[in-house]
Amino acid sequence: MLVAPLTATTGPASSAELDAAVRSLDRYAWVAVTSVNGVEALAAAATRAGVDLARARTRWASVGPATARSLHAAGLAVDVEATGTAADLARALPAADRPEAPAAPGTDSGTNSGTDSGVAARVLLPLGDLAGDALAGGLAARGWHVDSVVAYRTVPVALPGDVVADARAHRVDVAVVAAGSAARQLAAQLGDDAPAVVTIGEPSARAARAAALSVVAVAAHPTDAALVDALVDALVDAPAGAVPSASGPVGPRERIGASRPLQPTSAPPVEPAPSALPVARDASTRSPAPARARRGAVPLEAEESSR
Repeated sequence: MLVAPLTATTGPASSAELDAAVRSLDRYAWVAVTSVNGVEALAAAATRAGVDLARARTRWASVGPATARSLHAAGLAVDVEATGTAADLARALPAADRPEAPAAPGTDSGTNSGTDSGVAARVLLPLGDLAGDALAGGLAARGWHVDSVVAYRTVPVALPGDVVADARAHRVDVAVVAAGSAARQLAAQLGDDAPAVVTIGEPSARAARAAALSVVAVAAHPTDAALVDALVDALVDAPAGAVPSASGPVGPRERIGASRPLQPTSAPPVEPAPSALPVARDASTRSPAPARARRGAVPLEAEESSR
């Protein structure tokens, strides 16, 4: 197994906008966070601004279990957790004409119109610079005023020379893609020599297909375990050489226990969310794939699903 990140996370060009938003959290009925990176950026901004996030008069919403865990670890209660995509979170939050606004300390909780308790019908979205507009657009359509703030940036990382050489020689069977940005970088850096990919969810699968990559499996849920399941199933079902690369199948070998070669997926039935960690640490929980296939799998770092 080769571990080769294609992207890295860094701070925004300027933290002024995020810091200002953190100092004004009481203006927001909700803060919707789509990734662990977003939670970490908020925590860093709160430290710079001298703000206790847990004391803010706002409610917290998240996409995916990893993001929710990160919020809980920061001492924040998650009122809404979407287990699918950013678009699912937009549907899960109440419409702006009936938001369940958090009560101010020392007052009774209740429901308001978004303006009569001093909390406007506003939602703060701390996002990456490559985030799509599914969440902001969905919330705006439900009557919310949305403030999207760049909380972090995703920058490319060049693949190591030995990984590139293995890919050019078709010695990499499949790559694990946990973000659209990683899929685009894989295609940009390897071109027609890019291996087939297993993705964390449908958003990253769409990005992979748009970059002309061959998608052979999509995780059923946005978790480490589900991503490992999809990867191992793909590798066990197709021995080394059977998984197609961007330029076509490496060889004519057939699936184990099947009568046809593994084919790329076209319409995965589930739209998982973002956020997963490299799969190498969970591989021991599954039946091992063939040794060469294990060595050829390339876990890539994750980002939020809307990219």
